[in-house]
Amino acid sequence: MKTKNKGFATKLVHAGDPPDVYGSAVTPIYQTSTFAFESAAQGAARFAGQEQGYIYTRLSNPTIKALEDKLAELEGGYGAVALASGMAAVSTAYTTFLRQGDHMISAQAVYGPSRALAETLFAGFGVETTFVDTSDIANIKAAIRPNTRLLYLETPANPTMSITDIAAASSLAHEHGIITVVDNTFSSPYLQRPLALGADVVLHSLTKFINGHADIVGGALIAREEDIYRKLHHNMVLLGSNMDPHQAFLVTRGVKTLALRIEKAQASARQIATWLESHPQIDWVLYPGLPSFAQYELATRQMDGPGTMMSFGVKGGLRAGITLMNEVKLALLAVSLGGVETLIQHPASMTHAGLSPGARAAAGIPDEMVRFSVGIEDVEDIIADLEQALTKVAELNEAAVAG
Repeated sequence: MKTKNKGFATKLVHAGDPPDVYGSAVTPIYQTSTFAFESAAQGAARFAGQEQGYIYTRLSNPTIKALEDKLAELEGGYGAVALASGMAAVSTAYTTFLRQGDHMISAQAVYGPSRALAETLFAGFGVETTFVDTSDIANIKAAIRPNTRLLYLETPANPTMSITDIAAASSLAHEHGIITVVDNTFSSPYLQRPLALGADVVLHSLTKFINGHADIVGGALIAREEDIYRKLHHNMVLLGSNMDPHQAFLVTRGVKTLALRIEKAQASARQIATWLESHPQIDWVLYPGLPSFAQYELATRQMDGPGTMMSFGVKGGLRAGITLMNEVKLALLAVSLGGVETLIQHPASMTHAGLSPGARAAAGIPDEMVRFSVGIEDVEDIIADLEQALTKVAELNEAAVAG
């Protein structure tokens, strides 16, 4: 079915789906490592790139290609590369655009392993990275060097929810010949499409919103232009970081309900954030849908909705935050995000534990911060769960005051 001029929800269901010889309503799982040729001439033609077709699943596979075509259409890109994990996507992006002696500018508040990869492995390869608060474009401009090759953004940022103006940042990068990659995991293409704002590449951990069911890990890179797509695909093949056909099948199944899941969870998140902001045991709430959010206007302009992610600070500091997380009954104490289930976690001791205390403080990740991923459960049940846990926090704080 042609979906070029169709609505987003229609594209979620139908985009990229190739016709099946048996008329299957869903793209089958081509669980095969290799594909047979009709003749030696055909094999030679495919290896030479003179004939389209499949050779070996590490290179391409019909199930994986269907997912890639769907993601490319959803993000408005030329082509997509599906990978084994979100970090495989980060690694492939870094290796595609960075060489020894190069410099990268990265968002300061960024997924912990993305930063750790730059600070350890790529630093050892002779690549230097400057981490800045990219929500202020002046910081990006000040960090640019003659050898800067990559601007790596994450917006909203993990876990601070900080918003970067993608159009302004991409325009500045292009003035200096710098490639811009945007990690769009927190929003998904349903709420934000960075390529339309000038970014060169969009990155996703497919594990999160796009799959949405906490049953696979996967990653993707979507390129705006053909030459960048071919470079990304080439490096994926060399690194052997391709997605598995069964993974691709599950992601394709999961993404079809993306609009429904986000609409439900986002409506709940708005209500929960407002409730938390007025709660006596909460010091602060970071959620792009709150008028009190520092970048509310930019988030409203750049995104089609504030999403389902938030962070907040519990009165009583780290001890109180630990009490909250130990007392919730419905929310799962677990890393990851964007699934049908509500998740709660402590960035300083979990996802960002690899950063030094100074680096966490500079990135705006205090010890009392709690990250909350709202699921599709009934909002009344989520609020009731938080309320009973915060009652325990209040008891803890009262005991501390009493001495």
